[in-house]
Amino acid sequence: MLRLVKTSMDQEANVLDFLKEWRERSETIVPNAVDRDASDFASYVKQIRDKEVRVNNVSWVPSTTYWLTDGDELLGATNIRHELNDNLLNLGGHIGYGIKPSARGRGLATKQLELALEKAKELGIERALITCDRTNEASRRVILNNGGVPDTPFTAEGGKIVERFWIELKG
Repeated sequence: MLRLVKTSMDQEANVLDFLKEWRERSETIVPNAVDRDASDFASYVKQIRDKEVRVNNVSWVPSTTYWLTDGDELLGATNIRHELNDNLLNLGGHIGYGIKPSARGRGLATKQLELALEKAKELGIERALITCDRTNEASRRVILNNGGVPDTPFTAEGGKIVERFWIELKG
């Protein structure tokens, strides 16, 4: 059964395998919240869990990271930003998500975003912004499959176009 779980000490081997798979393929790990040095795993868990609460840095927003699991296997990760700042309004939105390369093509990202939207609603988010690069057709389909309504795209530095979608969570 697919579910989202927070990072914990008992996931060390699975997290290391997850990160290794992305790095062996020279792919950017998504979401970037999980892309950090995990050689000191206790510190890795602490860094991720500490981001759930606000600190004195006003340019940073609290976020919660979850792993998509099926039993013990980590299939993907998602990071939910509890609020938006100016940067996240254009790049990133409320939810970032990724499925490890070997688990793609099975509809897992659509389910992962669905579960993440439920978590976002529990955090009090009534309208979630989800973004993706214009060239990422798979992510675009995942967002649309979860009720994404297109908004004005954002053009980032270097001309990269970021598609922006809103999903209503009320009700």
